[in-house]
Amino acid sequence: MRVLIICLLLLFPTLSGAQDDQPTGPIEIEDSAAQDAAIANRIRDILTELDGFEDVTVSVTSGIVTLRGHTLDGETARRLTALTSRIEGVVAIENEVTETTDVVERLNPAILRFQDRLRQAIAFLPLLSIAIGVFALVVLAGMFLARLRRPWDRLAPNAFIADIYRQLVRLVFIVAGVVIALDILGATALLSTILGAAGIVGLAIGFAVRDTVENFIASILLSIRQPFRPNDTIEIEGDTGKVIRLTSRATILLSFDGNHIRIPNATVFKSRIVNYTRNDERRFLFELGVAPDTDLARARQLALDTVKSLPFVLQTPAASAWIETVGDSTITLQVAAWIAQHDTSIVLARGEAIRMTMQAFDAAGISMPEPGMRVLLPETRSDSPSRPPHPAPPRQNPSPPDVAATADSDLDQIVAEERLSQHADDLLTARAPEE
Repeated sequence: MRVLIICLLLLFPTLSGAQDDQPTGPIEIEDSAAQDAAIANRIRDILTELDGFEDVTVSVTSGIVTLRGHTLDGETARRLTALTSRIEGVVAIENEVTETTDVVERLNPAILRFQDRLRQAIAFLPLLSIAIGVFALVVLAGMFLARLRRPWDRLAPNAFIADIYRQLVRLVFIVAGVVIALDILGATALLSTILGAAGIVGLAIGFAVRDTVENFIASILLSIRQPFRPNDTIEIEGDTGKVIRLTSRATILLSFDGNHIRIPNATVFKSRIVNYTRNDERRFLFELGVAPDTDLARARQLALDTVKSLPFVLQTPAASAWIETVGDSTITLQVAAWIAQHDTSIVLARGEAIRMTMQAFDAAGISMPEPGMRVLLPETRSDSPSRPPHPAPPRQNPSPPDVAATADSDLDQIVAEERLSQHADDLLTARAPEE
């Protein structure tokens, strides 16, 4: 019978290779019960030394190994086939081992693993305590160093930059503490994973709060190179007012109407800034129209002399006047003069200069024509010059009123009071370099 089975295996080799990991190579004719018993004993000895094969039985007949029983998982059963095929003398393998469904048997290995890990954790506690202690000492040292105000206040141009320095010191010491603790635990390879994950998270957050990050960087740059000072009158994208403070998020202005204007620092940093206060000398301009038949040289000189005679107008830089435009019925004169804006209100000075110049024109008989159309009749001679109307009697010329910058002084007082109430949040300082 055994000889017949061997002959069938030789004739139909595909039947013996129906299962995975079946032994290959020539099959020896020699066969005996002693050899089958030796193969079975060898497989049992191997399974005894391995975990997970306690319920597996082995039987060998004519070199054909039959495995029965159950294991905890299917992967263990498949590994059994590969293991058995390595035994010398095995012709074929019938693996009838199944995966167990017994709840107790499946939970026992998990409980054993948990107990083993718990014992390892208890044994690991002294080393873990040392690592935590070293980490705490390093972090506390960084916190103590960051709390020192004198060195950081000296290095930084303002309190905002000093606080950034302190945050960086804390971060450096925290990272150093983590590295030292992981080195004590022998898990420095975990640090690269943590840093990689932190980098990905930081990149995602950076894209999500891009505007906030841009505003924060602009705040740092504005606080280092301050283009304005408190109480400076500046203009940013059409908004004009006095500077109250520069915070870590926005620049606060007080408009001349008494309103607060809050401009994000990113907008301030990228915008054109007009600072009207940096120089004490400031020029004002106004226009006056005269009739086409006016003596333009006389009118220009009269306007210039009138403006120069005003007590609040500076002699240097000198005032000036010129013909700006020629219209259908009006010729426009442009007049410019300079004042010391820290002592003189520019709006009052400009208004008073216009009033005094118009009064001088009226006294000199220089008229400011109304818009109209001139019609010449056929019998009218074109070469007859038009006569100007009789000059009006000269008006009384009172002394110029007070044009002191009292309104600006009142606004400066409001700005000073608001700065005192929010001093901790202000990044402007007199020590910063001026641009």
